[in-house]
Amino acid sequence: CSSGAADRRIGSSAAGAAARMGRNEETVKVVVRCRPLNSTEKADGRERIVTMDTQMGTVVVKQPGASSEPPKTFTFDMVFDETSRQEVIYQKTAMPIVDSVLEGFNGTIFAYGQTGTGKTFSMEGVN
Repeated sequence: CSSGAADRRIGSSAAGAAARMGRNEETVKVVVRCRPLNSTEKADGRERIVTMDTQMGTVVVKQPGASSEPPKTFTFDMVFDETSRQEVIYQKTAMPIVDSVLEGFNGTIFAYGQTGTGKTFSMEGVN
């Protein structure tokens, strides 16, 4: 999931918005959420090949099976693993953007990923 918020207040200056919100909140942030394996994947005997460090914001992807290829590490603004609760993800990612929109700022939440990787799961949860 990637989220971005443009901090231009409707009818106001971007400088005023930046002063109110702080420089860190006005940038595009890239957030990754790894969903749990679904029942079909479990039934197929698929293995988890992604390790997420939520504190460091890193994702390590290893080749499936007994590959000698080294794992690849990627760093993001925030990382949520398969145990992350929907409410916590919302509070840390979407809520600041929604609050800004309600105050008159522009905001965008953009979910991107391959089909079946969990975009709808991340936006709506299990139900």
